[in-house]
Amino acid sequence: MLTIDIPGFKVLELAHLVLDYNGTVAVDGRLVPGVAERLETLAQDLQIHVITADTFGIVRQQMAHLPCQVSILGKESQAEAKLRYVQQLGAGQTVAMGNGRNDRLMLQAAGLGVAIMLAEGASGEAIRAADVMVRSITDALDLLLNPLRLTATLRS
Repeated sequence: MLTIDIPGFKVLELAHLVLDYNGTVAVDGRLVPGVAERLETLAQDLQIHVITADTFGIVRQQMAHLPCQVSILGKESQAEAKLRYVQQLGAGQTVAMGNGRNDRLMLQAAGLGVAIMLAEGASGEAIRAADVMVRSITDALDLLLNPLRLTATLRS
């Protein structure tokens, strides 16, 4: 469990990290450098979940060595499937990270939603649904590793 008290925002009691894969932790199907080490550290406090349509067909191979659960979604109704996934975990105890239009519902429902803009860009709907937007997945994961950064951004 990771507890982050952000004055004027909320006290986050986070148990789960839900990550979109392509465009969030991977570019063209390949894990972004620096992500693996950060996920290994965060796994000490959070259960890590990767949910994806697996566009490039290599997510399980890319994530095999990491302490996370990988769930591959069907091609239809992905936004709703990601929302259900987060709700089943307990949305209030979940930080969700994504970039796509199909991430918007989980970003909005999560206790903390983080939009990320890598090489493929970020959907305007995902950006509007998130609490925070960052320029890279390493910046996003570093928010959890250095929570005072979140406090500086989200406090009232």
